[in-house]
Amino acid sequence: MWDLAAETRARREAGLYRRPRALAYRGVAAELDGRQLRVFCSNDYLGLAVEPRVIAAFQRAAAEHGVGSSGAHLITGHRREHDALEEELADFLGRRRALLFSTGYMANMGVIDALVRPGDAVYQDWLNHASLYDGGRLSGAEVYRYAHADTADLAARLEQGDYRRRLIVTDGLFSMDGDLAPLAELAALARAHGGWLMVDDAHGIGVVGPGGRGSAAAAGLGEAEVPVLVGTLGKAFGSSGAFVAGSEELIEWCVQKARTYIYTTALPPAVCAATREALRLLREEEWRRERLTLLTARFRAGATQIGLSLMPSNTPIQPIVIGDATAAVALSRGLEADGFLVTAIRPPTVPAGTARLRVTLSALHSEADVDALLTALERRWRQLPTAVRA
Repeated sequence: MWDLAAETRARREAGLYRRPRALAYRGVAAELDGRQLRVFCSNDYLGLAVEPRVIAAFQRAAAEHGVGSSGAHLITGHRREHDALEEELADFLGRRRALLFSTGYMANMGVIDALVRPGDAVYQDWLNHASLYDGGRLSGAEVYRYAHADTADLAARLEQGDYRRRLIVTDGLFSMDGDLAPLAELAALARAHGGWLMVDDAHGIGVVGPGGRGSAAAAGLGEAEVPVLVGTLGKAFGSSGAFVAGSEELIEWCVQKARTYIYTTALPPAVCAATREALRLLREEEWRRERLTLLTARFRAGATQIGLSLMPSNTPIQPIVIGDATAAVALSRGLEADGFLVTAIRPPTVPAGTARLRVTLSALHSEADVDALLTALERRWRQLPTAVRA
């Protein structure tokens, strides 16, 4: 007989228990259980989720189209706002076409399943997002995992087996480590083995690269080198949904074969309208990325001075590795008591022994916010057991 209660208790005792908490939340300010908090764990990197012009675009479109899309894209769900957003995303990224999905998880699963099948091989970075792994498993293709960002390990695995198609899949900007994939080297390996490179740039597009066009653009790569580019709209764009961008042939094939596109309700038109406005601002207001660069440098300098164990990231994702899951939770709770919301990230989201605080910066933070967080971090860090801080 299943004893789920006992298994849940075991997770709690190991410091791995999770639960959602309802926040009163706007921008980088939140209220939780009567406490006022500054939020340092959001993915709203550019502050567009609460931008008045984006909100106004949503409200206008909701008044015209209603709050839902009423059906799947291929039935009644596709409207002119979807077409317009797809065209504008493709133009922004220098791709022939783009195709919207309801979530990033569905985009990754649907695209991989559409491209490969039994008799093919998928090569995944060890730290790829769960949705990429699930897409590989769903497809029935042989799945190889190579050591994180290790192109030599990948090259050795590419020599194994005889496959019809080979698809190399990686995050562009890794969400829990904050580092960028070695995309130029991955593209060269894909080309040498007659394969394709797929990049999930959920956290990179809007944040890194020239004009915020993401990690592929930062590496100087276009559609020829990265045929399959996936992005989400719920992070730097501040809205919701996702897309795949690429050639005419890729998008047409996904329309025919991506089950997570075909068999689910389309994004509400109002979300598309809001995202179009967010994209306009993302393209025009470079100050948002400039501010992120300034705040990131300020945080890293202060954290290094304190002696915190940072990962090699120059992006707004700044993980502080604690190691022990229980200690990471204790540090997170201490910061919350001081007025800062910084979530502890624990296995299985990250490998065992690498529990961490994932600090993320937003263009809405001030320099004073960052300094105050650093002050609180120093005090709470010193309170942890010496063995944890060693």
